[in-house]
Amino acid sequence: MESVLTMLYIGNSPDYFKSISEKNNVAFCVLENSIMAINYLTSDNEIDVIICDYALPGNNGLYLYDWIRENSEFNKTPFILLSKDFNSEVYKKAFKKRVSDYYVMNTSTPEDILERAKFLCENRGVTQSTKLLELNEEGYKMPLSKRVFDIVVASTALLIASPFLLLILLAIRLESKGKVYYISKRVGRKTFDFYKLRSMRTGADELLKKLAKEKNQYNKEPKKEESIENKDCPKCAALPEGESCSPIMYIDTHSICDYWYMKQKEEEAKNNSAFVKIVDDPRITRIGKFIRNTSIDELPQLINVLKGDMSIVGNRPLPVYEAELLTGGDISKRFLAPPGITGLWQVELRGRGGDMSEEERMRLDNEYADQFRGNNYSFWYDMKLIFRTIPALFQSDTV
Repeated sequence: MESVLTMLYIGNSPDYFKSISEKNNVAFCVLENSIMAINYLTSDNEIDVIICDYALPGNNGLYLYDWIRENSEFNKTPFILLSKDFNSEVYKKAFKKRVSDYYVMNTSTPEDILERAKFLCENRGVTQSTKLLELNEEGYKMPLSKRVFDIVVASTALLIASPFLLLILLAIRLESKGKVYYISKRVGRKTFDFYKLRSMRTGADELLKKLAKEKNQYNKEPKKEESIENKDCPKCAALPEGESCSPIMYIDTHSICDYWYMKQKEEEAKNNSAFVKIVDDPRITRIGKFIRNTSIDELPQLINVLKGDMSIVGNRPLPVYEAELLTGGDISKRFLAPPGITGLWQVELRGRGGDMSEEERMRLDNEYADQFRGNNYSFWYDMKLIFRTIPALFQSDTV
């Protein structure tokens, strides 16, 4: 017989949980405020999981959470925080305090919360401190020799290249309107502003989704005719202007609700690739093709190096939409290494010419990341990659 799960709910929406409270294997207790909850918990009542609204009479759910964590007998009791609408500030506070989980009623079902509660109860023996210790074993620390080398090389290169760089900036501006530089969000060890010289026509981001489906080198299956990608979310369309059916996500210059984003991912799961590389990209200008083939477009990244965002040698920093696909399993090992201007897979591709598969690129990223496990880092290995980069700069393929 399945054991009974005892759930304590503190809040003013007991009807929300009506469907799961009627289940035989769930004992459901409802209280209206934090004072009643504290009195109930101090009366030797055994509770498996606590679910609490953020908005409570007189205070909020995080006040109750602080009291619970101050009492050691409840340290291992899962605590799930609820709010009727998504609030980024509440989410940040809950994350900082390490609340077990945070749900939004408007976009979640009680069944989802029940399943999460069961999982948290089954795994509450694994403490947060244990999990943090496991993560720290794979931590990253920039070697001093690498950082000193980065600063010296980046400063010297920017000083020497500045006259030539001014000519390139003028050429870019004369060929097409718009800013001569390009800034986008990239993910390495952290998310940062990534600088490049503009090699594409203005408004190029608007064409990316279409081109990624039609000309992505890494696509694994033929393009499907039917797609929901260019349609608007039907749930958001039914709401008043300015409101959304779920939290809004921001991807570069675009915004999309969480529900429609996940729906698109489901539709394209079978044709999904982690990297995007456009073959014969029509967005690139004539001067853009030249500065890409010679890697001149990457000179502003020396500023990223000076700021500490990047290193001269490392794994390429990824756009957010690519990085989110590489957060699980062995694939995520690439993020142990710092993001770099040049690296192992770029040298391999440029050195031999031709295309590189997604799987091979992942393997090479992970191979370089192994340099940052334990005391494996070698300054001379970085120098070897730099020496291999120099003769490979002038080639016909853009990387």
